[in-house]
Amino acid sequence: MSLSLIAKDLVHSYGARVVLDGVNLTASAGQRLGLVGENGVGKSTLLRLLAGVEEPQGGEVLRGDDLGFLLQELPFPFTARFSDVIDDALAEIRRASARLDELTATLARHPDDAAVLDEYGTVLEWAQAHDLWDADRRAEVVCAGLGLAGIDPARELGTLSGGQRSRLGLAALLIRRPGTLVLDEPTNHLDDAAMEFLEQHLASLTGVLVLSSHDRVFLDAVCTDIVDLDPALGGPTRYGGTYSDYLDQKRAERARWEQRYAEEQDELKELRESVAVTARNVAHNRPQRDNAKMLYDFKTGRVQKQISRRVRNAQLRLDELERDQVRKPPAPLRFQGDLTGEPGEGKTAISVRDIEIAGRLRLATLDVTTTSRLLITGGNGAGKSTLLSVLAGSLTPDSGTVLSGRGVRIGLLAQDVVFAEPEKTAQRTYAEALGEDAPPLRGLGLLAPRDLGTRVGALSVGQRRRLALALLIADPPEVLLLDEPTNHISLTLAEELFTALDSAPGAVVIASHDRWLRRGWAGDHLRLEAGRVAV
Repeated sequence: MSLSLIAKDLVHSYGARVVLDGVNLTASAGQRLGLVGENGVGKSTLLRLLAGVEEPQGGEVLRGDDLGFLLQELPFPFTARFSDVIDDALAEIRRASARLDELTATLARHPDDAAVLDEYGTVLEWAQAHDLWDADRRAEVVCAGLGLAGIDPARELGTLSGGQRSRLGLAALLIRRPGTLVLDEPTNHLDDAAMEFLEQHLASLTGVLVLSSHDRVFLDAVCTDIVDLDPALGGPTRYGGTYSDYLDQKRAERARWEQRYAEEQDELKELRESVAVTARNVAHNRPQRDNAKMLYDFKTGRVQKQISRRVRNAQLRLDELERDQVRKPPAPLRFQGDLTGEPGEGKTAISVRDIEIAGRLRLATLDVTTTSRLLITGGNGAGKSTLLSVLAGSLTPDSGTVLSGRGVRIGLLAQDVVFAEPEKTAQRTYAEALGEDAPPLRGLGLLAPRDLGTRVGALSVGQRRRLALALLIADPPEVLLLDEPTNHISLTLAEELFTALDSAPGAVVIASHDRWLRRGWAGDHLRLEAGRVAV
């Protein structure tokens, strides 16, 4: 069974905004490609085109029929049961099993039937590729690995959390085991154990895998190649190896691009000067000797030919270089803002005592000072987002008290960002929310200049989160609460945000699954389990 996924010269735009222009990509069996790049460069768009969810406006995608794509929401009504999704994932495998039994029985009666033999071979090859005989056990292992083992099979989907439905959709794909998998941010809503399971499972697949992820540890563990969609000398660039390997190669490539551009600009300057001045300065000011008059006309003609040749050669090289010169490396988007405002010294910003939200959170005590650095971790449903909402004052507990310091402003970057007027541009949304005295949006380094005039509804999820963060830090609060800040934002921005933590004068509280972040965390750590502080 031949497996490959090929994209040729893909072009796609949304309105006047070109997202992909001439993108090529090839993936063969055993290759696991990770897409990286700034928000808005087209990672999700490319994945949808590869999967056939959208059709390109130019170019083509060559794919087999056996492809699975991780949808944002399950294609089932909320009244469907958990078991319906699992049964649907196993349906094709069960049909193949039944057909093999039928063909085996037919061959027992007609062992020389060529048509039956051919079909038997085709179905058997498919069955082996999809590990048919282990499918039921695989369903149990996958559900357990993704934290779904304890869910009643008869439970309706509408009673599951968004994270549980997301994991169930991923489980269905892994159970189905298609020859080509296309995954957009598959680690969202996964805790550590589930991510480690997913890493091991994907790394063992023999088919084609193309994915995007904000999780750097995950990219390191799974990918055999990294495809960077950010602007580069030759367009989107493919790097062999892990994400860590890619970082080293990317830095070296950027340095080569900058050096080549600088060298060409120097040569262009010299050529323009040569065409305008230098090539004509051949023996022009040399004094004429008395005995040289007879040779003057001859030599003048020869000099003029020499001048013409030099001018012509310089002009040809200038024309060639101006036509084919390396474009200037675009300035990378750099985070320029302050994450927090300047707090008062030694001041309690938020004080929590004996709070409870039935079935979601119970916490005896928590004090956040104006200089706190607190990381909140825990599995899905542990209460991390609930606690941040309580600290932000957007959720009132059933009992207990939450007090904030006088004059302390608190800002929350939620996981799900929704703007009330998606037809407005990013620039207008920012200006209307903050007024004329706000610092320029482009100066914060969160949105590229080309995206400032884009409708909010047309921005990527990551770009909308960047805009929401810009609205928070334009007048930075003394306490900044970040809920899964690395979800849906570029890996580069994630690095810069956490570098900015070192110089932020106020308090920062982060709820995160990000293992890369946790490895280097030097502040306080609060772990929740089932809504309570884990000992």
